[in-house]
Amino acid sequence: MDTPLDTPAYDGVRRPAPRALATEAVHAGRDDLARQGLHAPPIDLSTTYPSYDSRAEADRIDAFAATGAEPDGPPVYGRLGNPTVARFETALARLEGTEAAVAFASGMAALSAVLLVRASMGLRHVVAVRPLYGCSDHLLTAGLLGSEVTWTDPAGIAEALRPDTGLVMVESPANPTLAEVDLRAVAHACGSVPLLADNTFATPVLQRPAEQGARLVLHSATKYLGGHGDVMAGVVACDEEFAGRLRQIRFATGGVLHPLAGYLLLRGLSTLPVRVRAASATAAELARRLAADPRVARVHYPRIGGAMIAFEVNGDPHEVIAGVRLITPAVSLGSVDTLIQHPASISHRIVDADDRRGAGVSDRLLRMSVGLEDVDDLWTDLDQALGERRRPRRGAGNCATSHSEPVVANRATAPTALRS
Repeated sequence: MDTPLDTPAYDGVRRPAPRALATEAVHAGRDDLARQGLHAPPIDLSTTYPSYDSRAEADRIDAFAATGAEPDGPPVYGRLGNPTVARFETALARLEGTEAAVAFASGMAALSAVLLVRASMGLRHVVAVRPLYGCSDHLLTAGLLGSEVTWTDPAGIAEALRPDTGLVMVESPANPTLAEVDLRAVAHACGSVPLLADNTFATPVLQRPAEQGARLVLHSATKYLGGHGDVMAGVVACDEEFAGRLRQIRFATGGVLHPLAGYLLLRGLSTLPVRVRAASATAAELARRLAADPRVARVHYPRIGGAMIAFEVNGDPHEVIAGVRLITPAVSLGSVDTLIQHPASISHRIVDADDRRGAGVSDRLLRMSVGLEDVDDLWTDLDQALGERRRPRRGAGNCATSHSEPVVANRATAPTALRS
């Protein structure tokens, strides 16, 4: 049963009863369509909009410059905002339970905007917990936007904070090891410093970080929110005050989302709960089978469930990548088809090798994004790609990690069941 979500008034006129997540996924961002005589959301491709009142335009631009609030009335210019993209932002904010959301051209553009907002306030220091997505790790470590990072574990966050700390960043479940953190405890440790939680892997179907104290919720919307491998985008769900600052950065830097991408993302959200739950059920079963296989040394599968699996093989991981036929060997994740990749070679190659291994990203680790195919067909493909079965050495097995690590499936412990 979906958890009901409070729903705001429509146009300030009426407040409907709370709606479940599955209902919001279908209707949020579309509530005005029927009153306009429409069924599908329109795609507004305009880059500019006519106005015969230049004095009023000047006032609206001044208001945006002051607060970053979305201008009242008709749009002004495509870099300032777009009606189709705004529908997606409204819908994602509803699903994450935040006041607002701001969309960007990619997940990295979204993260960059957050860092720029804090840097503009003189708060350049970031406290972060590994592992993170490889490019996020690199952006922080290299200081490309003038930031300075302190890497720590969740228990060390409070001690790592400084007067100039502008952000604490975590990813849970993490890319690619699926390690999980207690978001509520982390948020408490942050004090007044905003917590940014990357929710790309879990999606609001499995967890809503804002409910656990995160002020900022980041998505690479390219992944599950789009869901079909045909759109690139990023989005930050947050309170309206921070959203205004993000809009100002987006306007100044030009990291805008194309309207067609906004339309595809809004369409993707309508099937998000169905896709995530179906793929998660398949992933849990595949994790169970992998954990019982002597060719696999270790399986990582998160407590909250989900469609991502990470596993370490006893043999050569590159041979597994080369051997799949139904599964697609490709970077990215969250599509309707199953993808597999070797993080040490691709998604986390940019991270220093010692840092990568220290974060649990071993050279034998494979990351698999489970799609909507039949579980037996996927297993048949994995089985042949893993190669000949060998008798395990005495004492060998897929041992479980401690409770601070992701749930690791083994012969005695099945993966955590999907929570609805």
